[in-house]
Amino acid sequence: MPSLVSVSGVSKRFVLHKEKSLKERLVNFGASRRHRDDFWALRDIDLEIPVGSTVGLVGHNGSGKSTLLKVVGGIIQPTSGSVSRRGRMAALLELGAGFHPDLTGRENVYLNAAILGLSRKETDKYFDQIVDFSGIESFIDTQVKFYSSGMYVRLAFAVAVHVDPDLLLVDEVLAVGDEPFQRKCMDKIEEFQREGRTIVLVSHSAEQVGRLCDRVVVLNHGNQIFDGEPADGLRVLRFGFEQERLEHDRTHAGGEPVVPPARITGIDVETAIADEDRVIVKAAGDLVLRYRYELSTPQPPLVAGIAIETSTGQPVYGVNTRVLKLDLPTTPGEHSVKFAFPNHTLGSGNYIVRGSLEEMAGLSLDRLNPAATFEVDEPQYGSGLIRLDVSAAVDEGASVEEPAGEL
Repeated sequence: MPSLVSVSGVSKRFVLHKEKSLKERLVNFGASRRHRDDFWALRDIDLEIPVGSTVGLVGHNGSGKSTLLKVVGGIIQPTSGSVSRRGRMAALLELGAGFHPDLTGRENVYLNAAILGLSRKETDKYFDQIVDFSGIESFIDTQVKFYSSGMYVRLAFAVAVHVDPDLLLVDEVLAVGDEPFQRKCMDKIEEFQREGRTIVLVSHSAEQVGRLCDRVVVLNHGNQIFDGEPADGLRVLRFGFEQERLEHDRTHAGGEPVVPPARITGIDVETAIADEDRVIVKAAGDLVLRYRYELSTPQPPLVAGIAIETSTGQPVYGVNTRVLKLDLPTTPGEHSVKFAFPNHTLGSGNYIVRGSLEEMAGLSLDRLNPAATFEVDEPQYGSGLIRLDVSAAVDEGASVEEPAGEL
């Protein structure tokens, strides 16, 4: 499939000046190199975005997501590398971008549409749809400097999705809108997906990314550390950085590994049905997970936690021994905990189990992800994350009137 966007070896450097004023900058002009630092927001990013795909850019704050989106959108130029892009693009990169505060909403619709490549005649054609979608008809002739942040986003998104874009870039700005408008935006994005348009989305919502994206790119300190399936990418986002910290703590400065004081050795699905290739759990039966951990030295009070999620990374259930008021052994040696779910109500499908081991004070000691996988493989009526017993019957007696008697 041809690429709509091609990012090749892109790096972006910003210069951070230590001087607090223009006077300090002039005084230190001769030694300016000593009074500034280079900050690399992106390093050697390679990315191909095929036509019709929806790509999620995720990462912690400061990881370079918004910078990469601005580079893709042509808002800023990379320090090195190149970006090629085809087709008409619409972008929602930051609140109020493309709007002039002293112009009315009506005037800003025409201004923003012109920036995005529409003629006045084309904007006339879409204007009523834009205003109707935004839901701010009463304020369309008010200067936008008097708009709330939610009204800004409503109007900006309405313009962006009505300029017939081939590529839609969306930053975290949608989080500003209220819940009904967010649902409307998600419905519009899904409509774009059905039409085969290309979308690049930056979001901190794992549920949103898992629902909309067919591919996830994870950034960490400007580096691209993952590019692949959404479920795998979200797991890297949630636990990869913590695991990286734990691995660092387990290594001496000289690079030699040290024995961790506490580690999870495994989680077993004890109630699984024997099968060569699959770990199968009977629907509506008992689910028992044996959590095993090992301590090399005495530890303070510990908390063992498990979480169950779908194969796409959507959380289903999580619990730990602290909320269950269970004290764990803290002496050196191997120990285990059983988490039992009698007559579980999980729906048919594949599930992933992950484990965590922490001190009671909250310090993470170990993470295991994935720790186990299993499948609930029994036909059920309907679909969803849980299984419900259901029946249906035609009940006409309450709605059919008795025929009138003969006179």
